Amino acid sequence: MTRGNQRDRDRERAMARNGSKTKSKDDGLTPEQRRERDAKALQEKAARKAAQAASGGDAGGKSNNKNNKK
Repeated sequence: MTRGNQRDRDRERAMARNGSKTKSKDDGLTPEQRRERDAKALQEKAARKAAQAASGGDAGGKSNNKNNKK
């Protein structure tokens, strides 16, 4: 048994419900600009993580030290 146009109608309804929430890959950047933006974001993230490690705190409360077993 076929579904007729039910699938198409369901897609239209879903798009109407989500409105403009759809993901768009077109952010107006060239691939090189996107790479630069992503590299900068990764560097900032690594710097924040290094600063957090240097302050001695682990926000998650987990310890990476394997010698803590009792």
